[in-house]
Amino acid sequence: MGIRYLKKSATLQGLVSAEDAEILLEWLKSRPGSAVNVTRCQQMHAAVLQVLLALRPRIIGQPADPWLQAVLAAPRSN
Repeated sequence: MGIRYLKKSATLQGLVSAEDAEILLEWLKSRPGSAVNVTRCQQMHAAVLQVLLALRPRIIGQPADPWLQAVLAAPRSN
C-alpha cells in the first residue's frame, strides 16, 4: 500500500517499499515537525527505516512487529 501523505503527517500502510524511502525523505525534509504514523505498517524496507532513524520525526502509534517497535522507540545517541 505504501505511504499516505497529509499536511502534517505521513501514514505508513501495509508493505512500505524501498521506492517509498526517497519520497518520504524529501517530504520529511520539506516539512519540519511532521509526524509519521506507523500503526498500520505491516512491513517496511530497511531504506525507509533508515530515513526514520536519520531524521527522527515524531512517531505516532506502534507497528505490530516488536523488534521494529523497539528500534523506533530507542533514544537517539549523540
